[in-house]
Amino acid sequence: MNTESPLRPQERTLPAMLARQAREFGDRPFLSVPGAEWRHRDAAQVAASRGAALRAAGVGRGDRVAVMCSNRAEFIETVLGCGWIGAAAVPINSASMGPQVQYLLADSGARLLVIEDRFVERLATADLGQTALQRIWVIGEGGSMSGPPARERWPTAAEPVEPESVEPGDTLAVLYTSGTTGPAKGVLCPHAQYYWWGVHSADVLSITQADVLCTTLPLFHINALNTVAQAAVTGCRAVLLDKFSASGFWPAMQGCGATVVYLLGAMVPILLAQPPGPAEREHRVRTGLGPGVPATAGAAFLERTGVTLLEGYGSTETNFVIATAPDSPRRGVMGWLRPGFDARVVDEADNELPAGTAGELVLRADQPFVFASGYFGRPEKTVEAWRNLWFHTGDRVVREADGAFVFVDRIKDAIRRRGENISSWEVEQVLMSHPSVAAVAVYPVRSELAEDEVMAAVIPREAGALQPAELAAFCESRLPKFAIPRFIDLVAELPRTENGKVQKFKLRERGVPPGCWDRAAPRP
Repeated sequence: MNTESPLRPQERTLPAMLARQAREFGDRPFLSVPGAEWRHRDAAQVAASRGAALRAAGVGRGDRVAVMCSNRAEFIETVLGCGWIGAAAVPINSASMGPQVQYLLADSGARLLVIEDRFVERLATADLGQTALQRIWVIGEGGSMSGPPARERWPTAAEPVEPESVEPGDTLAVLYTSGTTGPAKGVLCPHAQYYWWGVHSADVLSITQADVLCTTLPLFHINALNTVAQAAVTGCRAVLLDKFSASGFWPAMQGCGATVVYLLGAMVPILLAQPPGPAEREHRVRTGLGPGVPATAGAAFLERTGVTLLEGYGSTETNFVIATAPDSPRRGVMGWLRPGFDARVVDEADNELPAGTAGELVLRADQPFVFASGYFGRPEKTVEAWRNLWFHTGDRVVREADGAFVFVDRIKDAIRRRGENISSWEVEQVLMSHPSVAAVAVYPVRSELAEDEVMAAVIPREAGALQPAELAAFCESRLPKFAIPRFIDLVAELPRTENGKVQKFKLRERGVPPGCWDRAAPRP
């Protein structure tokens, strides 16, 4: 592993990264994104010109600029321009509707909103008067231009300006969590964290200048932004596609010459559900990131495509802390701790637990500003998450004897019933093993005894092919009695974020719907 830094501590900022790109990699291809083809030497020029336009719009050091658009050049320009002048970009999930957009704008205090024309109509249901917004830049020729606040078309680049004297700990972006357990929190991501994301991810994937990185993931997510960082620090090329298509995935990889791909857990089963074909082998892809991919799916993917998917662990607040490698002794684990980080598995009082015992994963880094600085405007949440000088991930894991970390569940997804702690993840694995189950979410609901009851929202593979009583009986030989779901709700879909995470807080808030099957109800 090689995680040595090519930049000195004070140079771990976006402007310094871009200057090094231009100096070291020059005319090598850097980025292909709808609307632009850039070489490495172009990145600093783009940042300087867009930074000048932002300054002309009244954006200064420390200000926040919200951006809501698809994978396009303007998104990257906004992030680079903000970093160049010491402002912070605030990416907004492109699936957000008016109320969510209003919340994110108000919470971040953004003064400028950069928005793609096809999303402008969503502002009609947002009370922008409750935000600090002063102006809106609209990308494209559509969208309503009537305010307030003042609206104008995406301005042309201005005369380049010199970079602000930013520090590694200054905020480059405020990335909002997906809100799977409550209202979204803005994570303060410093310049150095973004730099180290690129360094560590490139090391995990063994990226060289010869690689072509390709992602279909959205730029408002750290995964896709990190892909750009990987290319910036290694001198290779990144290709950002506008969306994921199961039928078009392999032709797209072949078309751009991709050697490294980025897949979320749910994307792999979707690809495997496609009819096998020659396109799965007619490509240059050698490896990819596949966090959350079940071991069996990863093995099937390798057999069909020849691509080894690496597991890993990181979060918006941390970095690429835990990972597997192509030669890892086994699969089905999160991976092993990487150089530059420390990890513990602790109990509720932060006491370290022995190997083999489940507890919360807590993390810290050796270098400054490798992790996020906290939560924007929420000092109490920052103190809670970083208490005792460790970042508390909220994930329950097991550290095994060989040092491998195994994910159990989110701590807030754990269920306590009849004095027993129940892992929602373990119940989900049993339910998913039923041949008629397509997807499932297990979560706690309150019972008449003021304790947790186990509830499962289940998507059947085919309508009418599954009965709740049959599924409960299926669990009897596979789960402890106290862990068998009491309530089973057959549903058409599960609430998810843009990144595919199930929003269990929405299911918990819904409670037990009328007519839901109840294992404890009297039977005729």
